[in-house]
Amino acid sequence: MHLNNNVTEFILLGLTQDPVRKKIVFVTFLLFYLGTLLGNFLIITTIKTSQTLGSPMYFFLFHLSLSDTCFCTSIAPRMIVDALLERATISFRECMIQVFSLHFFGCLEIFILILMAADRYVAICKPLHYTTIMSRQVCAVLVAIAWVGSCVHSLAQIFLALSLPFCGPNVIDHYFCDLQPLLKLACADTYVINLLLVSNSGAICTLSFVMLMCSYVIILYSLRNHSAEGRRKALSTCISHIIVVVLFFGPCIFIYTRTATTFPMDKMIAVFYTLGTPLINPLIYTLRNAEVKNAMKKLWRKKLISDDKR
Repeated sequence: MHLNNNVTEFILLGLTQDPVRKKIVFVTFLLFYLGTLLGNFLIITTIKTSQTLGSPMYFFLFHLSLSDTCFCTSIAPRMIVDALLERATISFRECMIQVFSLHFFGCLEIFILILMAADRYVAICKPLHYTTIMSRQVCAVLVAIAWVGSCVHSLAQIFLALSLPFCGPNVIDHYFCDLQPLLKLACADTYVINLLLVSNSGAICTLSFVMLMCSYVIILYSLRNHSAEGRRKALSTCISHIIVVVLFFGPCIFIYTRTATTFPMDKMIAVFYTLGTPLINPLIYTLRNAEVKNAMKKLWRKKLISDDKR
């Protein structure tokens, strides 16, 4: 692997070089990031403290919120600080760490969404066997496999990144380090690495999306045999999941299934899945889920009562 490169740091151009627009970027994405932290922290705290949210669906939602928080944190703080700097740089080592963390938590989110779809499938299509199939131990093992699988995927990305020789240009036309912008700077033929990237990240995104949509089609089709109340509740949950899946996978597939092609809009599309989706997910899961809303209200009441007793 080409670990001894001439390049020791990269210059990040960010979303814009205009000083006024950079201030707008700073304020906007600081609010986005704080909103993401608040929303996901509320979900994590509510699920951890609530007695009523002990089902596998909320166990997976806890890990989804955790992965969302870490995924956003791997990019947002540096992007926000860089918006205040005249010249934003990132060291080679920090760049590799960002590539790893971005793909690790992004892939973890994909696997957790698959587990949530599997949970809904068993709950709706095999309700009598649900508690046996989706036991606490089984869910814990599935989440552990998701973490290990994400680590394997990220290590593959790092291996590809470290195999690139950098010997001159070091300006990344992006606001974070990823393989696509890095490939443009490599002073070697990157065709094979491009194919490996598409077969890794692109395949994971596309196959997972197809699998998820097929599972939800089967779930929605099976709802015709349920009562009106059961159908309404299951439909509300599934629609929430489908919205999250489409919002996350749409931009990811657009970015990671192309070989050696970049568009000016790529940076804005990347904003959507790196910063937009982690912010939107808590809203979708709380506004469309009565159990989570009720648990949050109880948690808030407990806090108010404890504050009054002091």
